[in-house]
Amino acid sequence: MISLREPASARPGTTFHRMLERIRYEGAYSTRERAEEVTYAVLAALGRQLTGEERTELAACLPAEAALVLTGRRPDPEPLTGWGFVKDLATRTGGTPATARWDAGAVLAAVADLAGPGLLDRVLAQLPSGYALLFGRAELIQAA
Repeated sequence: MISLREPASARPGTTFHRMLERIRYEGAYSTRERAEEVTYAVLAALGRQLTGEERTELAACLPAEAALVLTGRRPDPEPLTGWGFVKDLATRTGGTPATARWDAGAVLAAVADLAGPGLLDRVLAQLPSGYALLFGRAELIQAA
């Protein structure tokens, strides 16, 4: 079967350093080290939620260092909702849900930009509800 999807790949010129600088700016982190710490935590948490082609293709869109963090964790057997993701991130980092939400938004906005709209649509379709806002998108809910 031939895939009609366009293969995803890292954008030319996207380095881990550039990705961190964007996250540092978006998250208003005072140091590059803090941005890097947050990036590792959020990517590892996201890696525990994704499986299959979307996980592989998303990793291919990221700089190598970020891709290794994303794929370095085994996916959880039961994916978390967006709110569960934030609470789990807060617990693992020793932060509050508010700071975890801020951190997730800063990192996942950069990830969304690197992934592009098509792949991001597929990633969001795989995840339980509540992730769209973390990636900087509105989450539309169908009326029953």
